[in-house]
Amino acid sequence: MNTCSPRDDFVTGQDGLRLHVREWGPRASAALPVVCLPGLARTTADFETLAQALAADIRTRRRVLAVDSRGRGKSEYDRNPTNYSLAAELADLLAVLTATSIAKAVFIGTSRGGILTMLLGPARPTAIAGCVLNDIGPVIKPTGLARIKGYVGKLPEPESFEAAADGLARLFGTQFPKLTRRDWLAFAQRTFKQAGERIVPDYDPQLATILEQVDVENPLPPLWKELDSLAGSPMMVIRGSNSDILSAATVAAMRERRSQLEVLEVPDQGHAPLLAEPETIQRIAEFVAACDAREGP
Repeated sequence: MNTCSPRDDFVTGQDGLRLHVREWGPRASAALPVVCLPGLARTTADFETLAQALAADIRTRRRVLAVDSRGRGKSEYDRNPTNYSLAAELADLLAVLTATSIAKAVFIGTSRGGILTMLLGPARPTAIAGCVLNDIGPVIKPTGLARIKGYVGKLPEPESFEAAADGLARLFGTQFPKLTRRDWLAFAQRTFKQAGERIVPDYDPQLATILEQVDVENPLPPLWKELDSLAGSPMMVIRGSNSDILSAATVAAMRERRSQLEVLEVPDQGHAPLLAEPETIQRIAEFVAACDAREGP
């Protein structure tokens, strides 16, 4: 069997919900595993290109996992939408790490997945050998929150994936001005799924309840303490140059607290960078390899 071909597995979460885990690479690799955590309404599909590249690297043959949070992708939807909370999702992540025998890993978290990574610091600091925060930091810009609040759980059902691509291009085109028609169609196929004769978002629409309590006029509590809990681990932050979630000022403030912080700004992309370009993948691979070297043999 080709160990770089993806494998799908399911883990029982902390309250019995079925959680989907997609995995690449050999489970017995001596290299540090990588755990990928998607954004709020995103799925493991966002990491296909990156995960395949990291797992196929002939120097390491690394194990890579991506996790669908409850209510997203192939994970079970929760009948109680109040459970779509960071506390429940952190408990789910801990259950996944235990079930998959991940004692220590490099975590790559996009947006909400990056928040979960920061929360994992105080909860299980020994699990983090390094972390990549994709377009997220301790301070979240309210303009971006308002935009996300405006569409999560409210996307109309398109008649086709081509129509879905058109809708996504209208919604995100100013943040991703260089994406081609093929790119938008691929984005649509990562965002929607076929459900019988319907094409629907690949997440529970009840995720919108997460955002009902968000007051975009009042900033969310900053996560500087959680960021500082990761002080013992290498960190890389990726920012889309057009991001309306992570500001350049927040990245600068992060760098002031962490002189060794590695920063990558992706041009012509917004929230969140796609992590699919060769240059971005190469930088992430180099960062992960450096975490390996730091851990030693």
